[in-house]
Parts: sequence; C-alpha cells; structure tokens
Amino acid sequence: MKMEDKKTVLTGIRPTGNLHLGHYFGAVGNWVKLQNEYNTFIEIADVQALTDNFNNPDKVRKNVRELALDLLACGIDPSKANIFIQSRIPEIAELTVYYSNLVTIARLERNPTIKTEISQKKDIFGNNGESVTYGFLGYPVSQAADITAFGGSLVPVGEDQLPLLEQAREIVRKFNSIYGETLIEPEHFLSKIPRLKGLDGNEKMGKSLGNAIFLVDDDDTISKKIMGAITDKNKIKKDDKANPDVCMVYYYHKLVSQNNIETICKECKAGKRGCIDCKKELIENMKEYLRPIKERRKYYEDNKELVDNILKNGTNIAKTKAEYTLKKVKKAMKIDYFE
Repeated sequence: MKMEDKKTVLTGIRPTGNLHLGHYFGAVGNWVKLQNEYNTFIEIADVQALTDNFNNPDKVRKNVRELALDLLACGIDPSKANIFIQSRIPEIAELTVYYSNLVTIARLERNPTIKTEISQKKDIFGNNGESVTYGFLGYPVSQAADITAFGGSLVPVGEDQLPLLEQAREIVRKFNSIYGETLIEPEHFLSKIPRLKGLDGNEKMGKSLGNAIFLVDDDDTISKKIMGAITDKNKIKKDDKANPDVCMVYYYHKLVSQNNIETICKECKAGKRGCIDCKKELIENMKEYLRPIKERRKYYEDNKELVDNILKNGTNIAKTKAEYTLKKVKKAMKIDYFE
C-alpha cells in the first residue's frame, strides 16, 4: 500500500525525561505496531514541554535527544515513521492562533484534563491557580493544531486524554462549519493496555514517584528496583500460600514472563514459590525482555549523526505536510493574499 493511500496516525510525547515501562507498554509499543499499517507521524512536543519548563530550556533541549534515542530503541523505524520536532514546524503555531478564535476560555477551563491539572497546580503552589499560564490553558488548542497540521485521522490516546481529543474534534467541526469542509476530524485509537502500575503498587508508574523501571536503567538498577517491589503482605514465610493478584512481582511477570506465567501463578498460590526466588526470576526475564531495546539504543548512541539525520528528515517531511494544510486553511479563511 502506498503512503498516500494509508490513513495518517499522529501521536506525540513531551520530552520531559527518559521513557519507562509505562510509556512502552501503554503507548510506544503500540506505535511500533501502528507504523506498519499507517502513515505515522510522531511528534517530540518540545513546545508543549516548555509550558511546564519555560524556565529550564536546557532540560527540554537535552531531553529531545534522549527521547529520540528511546523511541528508536523501542523499535520506531525511521523508514516507516516520521519522528519530528514540534518547534521546527512554525505552521503549528500559526494554526494555533487561528484555532484560538474558535474556543472560549470557559470551555478550556471546563476541559476535565486541564481542570485536573490546574487543581494539582493549586495544591502544589497554594496560589489559587495563579501559576497557570496562558500557554498551559491553551494546550488543547495547540494539540488541535498538532493533529490537524498533518491530516491526522487517528490519534492513539489513553482514556485520560480523551477530553483533549474531543476538544480538538470540536475545533475541527467549528472550523469546517464556518469555513467549509477543510480539516479532517480525528478519531481516537484507545490503547488496549491500561495505565501501568508502579513497583510500589501505585496505580500510576511515574518519573517523580520513584516506582518506575526506565528503559535506560542498567542491570544493577533493575535488580535493585525489582527486589524492592511490593508483594503480598500476608505472605510471611517462604512456604505460605499467597495471592498473586496483589503482588507487583506477578503483575510484571505477566508482562515479560508469558512462557511461564501459569506455573508462576500456581506455585505462588500453593506456597511453593518464595518471593526472593520469584523476584530473581523476574529480574532475569526483565533483562532479557529489555535486551533488544538496549542494543538498539547503544547503536544509535554510537551514531549521533544518524540520529540527527533521522530527526531532520522526519521534520522536513512533517513541515511539508503542515505547509500544505496551512495553505488550505488560509484559503478557506480567505487570507491567502498574493497566492
């Protein structure tokens, strides 16, 4: 199938640090599969990262390369998917300005995702939300520009991101109702894997929570983290029967130890499996599971010029698509002067 015959998938991720298992199983692993079926654009959203890190640009710049390395290590193939840098596509910013006229401040403040994050900022800073910037509040508008700039018809999201996508759909519908059918209304592509739990049993694996296994973690780090994982608190002795459903070690075994998962479950319930031995087995399986990812990352780390070229090429292709979309938008809005 030719590229122009495929539907376009647009997804993005903010460069806020290295990827962990939650990113891989909840998102990036799915992108690796989607790139074989769709015309795929993966945005490194550095502009959006600046909404929270505007006073630390060095951090964002460093994380752009780290994120590119992680994406390539996970199996994103530059011959199938275009990895591009958001700030290098000025058309997105221009589209954001035009779309900002189509949504009210009240609607932005009602967006459940934005509402939750504003509430969190109030809790953290205790200033009634006075730290919320115009750029942060307008994030859904910028995201609508991200999606439509590249003709994105499918957007892989988790359930917590659905309100943002719905707002993008509203903007597209309003634009088309005013200026004529110009933009593609995107559909969501829900991840089949729910948000990954942390090693501590927390419902969320997070960078700031200290409960994550990162794709760049070395073997010793992985071992230490897994040895500290939460198990069934009611299992005191090695031969006590346990409930694997409340054990984070078993939770991760289900992800990386598929060939032996039934045996692990039965032995745990029967009291024939000690927690230490179970953790050691998980450590070895986790190392083996992550081995191809680490090998690919090492290859790209040793070929920095190749990574630069991948980013430049992906960004150039993305810019061409965005230029085409912006031209259509300006024509529809009757501001295509001198063209």
